[in-house]
Amino acid sequence: MELLVGQKIKLKKQHPCGENKWEIQRTGMDFRLKCLGCGHSVMVPRKLVEKNFRGFAED
Repeated sequence: MELLVGQKIKLKKQHPCGENKWEIQRTGMDFRLKCLGCGHSVMVPRKLVEKNFRGFAED
């Protein structure tokens, strides 16, 4: 799966703030994702991102 820094994606599970749209800030074995609702940044393993990926978010 080809995911690039700066892309906005939707994931299956929501962040506690209620938003399921994320911006990719770093790629590799782990992804750094920034919540587009509250701005919180989290590190998530690549396998988990690919499993929960639900499509690209519109800007």
